[in-house]
Amino acid sequence: MPDQPDGTTRSTLGVSYVMPVLNDASHVRAAVESILDQHYDGPVEVLIALGPSIDGTSELVADLAARDARVRVLDNEVGSTPAGLNLGIRAAQYPVVVRVDSHSMLPADYTRIAVDTLERTGADNVGGIMAAHGETAFERAVARAYTTPVGLGGSAFHVGGTAGPVETVYLGVFRRSALERVGLFDETIKRGQDWELNRRLRASGGIVWFTPELSVTYRPRSSLERLGRQMFSTGLWRGELARRFPAANGVRYFVPPVMVLGVLLGLLAGLGGLIQALAGQTPWLAAGLVVPIVYLLFVLVAALLYGRGQGAASWLWFLVVLPCIHVAWGAGFVLGYLSLTRNIASHTGR
Repeated sequence: MPDQPDGTTRSTLGVSYVMPVLNDASHVRAAVESILDQHYDGPVEVLIALGPSIDGTSELVADLAARDARVRVLDNEVGSTPAGLNLGIRAAQYPVVVRVDSHSMLPADYTRIAVDTLERTGADNVGGIMAAHGETAFERAVARAYTTPVGLGGSAFHVGGTAGPVETVYLGVFRRSALERVGLFDETIKRGQDWELNRRLRASGGIVWFTPELSVTYRPRSSLERLGRQMFSTGLWRGELARRFPAANGVRYFVPPVMVLGVLLGLLAGLGGLIQALAGQTPWLAAGLVVPIVYLLFVLVAALLYGRGQGAASWLWFLVVLPCIHVAWGAGFVLGYLSLTRNIASHTGR
């Protein structure tokens, strides 16, 4: 391992980047280019696990592979993220596996810092911050919601924090031997598979390490419909995980579903109060409207505290984006917790 000008050791471990891709022609080229532009001295390979795509992604990744011998395309017939990850890990020839998302862009020093951190800490997995950045007013609102405690919660990989052992991290740079030790990703879990894998790594005595030095640019969904579908699916599988592993889930995962149920019951009570009033009775059920009113006030205060600074259009979108995230994620969680995950995922093709 040669030394850097500052006297520190520079790692030259071989690195295999694994990227599952499905119908993502808009982002995959930039993601792959960010990998190929890494400032890293060791040998690398890029394994693209390509699912059945109909939007030109197949032709695009074939072109990328033809242009650079380090890029290989693997046929992911199943199409799911965990299946693609496992396909890439099994095909990997190097001892370090870097998980990459086709919506992500790695900074040039990402691999060097991550591998150095793996060796310095002895961790099984190292990750950093999911730094969401949007281009349109809508995307900027989504990005702001992602990176604040009122959006996707207070996890260090969303809002930052100090370096050290954590429950889970965004993406991940793994020792391949650690992945093999715990049996790779669980292919029955379509979303949240990273959290579940990190749970097994920690249970086997391994360390999952967060470092704020790593910051990965993430491109959020570009429309309200896509965001809603993403959040619903994520919440659905989070509910499944909460049901499977009840002791491993913190209270914060249950806040959105409780909110959704509270607002729904409050609205139904308010409707009951209207019926009571029309019938000439005391509309005591209308007191239930306090819950949705409190939630709307929470959204407004959150927008005032966190949604400003990116223009009026983005701020207005924040007022819409935040409830979309909460309601879609919370509703999905409830259905996933009720063991409906596979039926819904099968019906929606996700």
